[in-house]
Amino acid sequence: MPHASLLSEPATDPLPLYRLRDGIVSVDLLAAALAHLDFFTWLAEHPATLGAICAHFEIHPRPADVMMTLFNAMGLTTISGGVFHCTLRAREHLCAGSPWNLAPYYVSMKDRAPTLDMVKVLRTGKPANWGSYDPQAWAQAMEREDFAQPFTAAMDCRGVLLGPAMAKKLDLAQQRAVLDVAGGSGIYACSLVARHTHLRAAVFEKPPVDRIARECIARQDCAAQVEVIAGDMFTDVWPAGFDTHLISNVLHDWDEPLVRDLLAKSHAALAPGGLLILHDAYINAEKTGPLHVAEYSALLMNITEGKCYSLAEMRGYLGGAGFEWMEYQPTAVSRGYILARRI
Repeated sequence: MPHASLLSEPATDPLPLYRLRDGIVSVDLLAAALAHLDFFTWLAEHPATLGAICAHFEIHPRPADVMMTLFNAMGLTTISGGVFHCTLRAREHLCAGSPWNLAPYYVSMKDRAPTLDMVKVLRTGKPANWGSYDPQAWAQAMEREDFAQPFTAAMDCRGVLLGPAMAKKLDLAQQRAVLDVAGGSGIYACSLVARHTHLRAAVFEKPPVDRIARECIARQDCAAQVEVIAGDMFTDVWPAGFDTHLISNVLHDWDEPLVRDLLAKSHAALAPGGLLILHDAYINAEKTGPLHVAEYSALLMNITEGKCYSLAEMRGYLGGAGFEWMEYQPTAVSRGYILARRI
């Protein structure tokens, strides 16, 4: 039988603790905008589109989009007809010339290493280095045992809460086999088979994570229902024989072209009518929040090639890949899943 933790819930809500970790760099993004760009002073005088903001400040579209979503969620900007405007709060407290301008308070953070890293991300669109693993990018670092083991453990402890919350809301009575793509420790596949006992599942992971996944799945007492298939989701053909694909907390690590590529690979491997579950943290369609997800998106923008995508963006990507949107359901700690059907 699967471990009891996969069918239980904590008595207390860990959301405040998630927000501390997930929002750790959002202040650095605000500090970079204030201390290095004097962003709000310019925007107050020049309401602008995202493209115009990128052109004026010479910053990359991906981090610029994340920055503006964060400022919308913070109540510092609004958007109307594609044009961003400063709110009264930003005009009073973040613009030069205002008697209540707080920008000098943030200038003291100008030379902090994390703030300088954020400026580089804004300028180049490339992620800062993950921890001390310099100069390897995150994807290459994951091929190293000494990085993959603690990183997978970190994702596993998060999945013990998020996996069961997702599994509890999904109706998979008609499904038989789930492929968990880049499933890390296998915690999400284990959560699905624990709740939906008729399912079998497989975790599709590249070495050395595939070996780590087998160990974690065994510790959850799910080895009889969850296998591990070694492979690279980008370069290998996805395994056949599954009527459901799960992509959990993966797409947010990659920029739009690779997100589209992964959705296309899912479409190619699924038969018509097959289900695709996209479990992640999503920005709302208007890109005005939730604040927690906007803060988390700043972290992802800083350390990966991706961000938190909006529901409107995902609806467009899915439609372009040949999927029919079915529903979005929130689950736990600002996460949720999108359910789509392969046309």
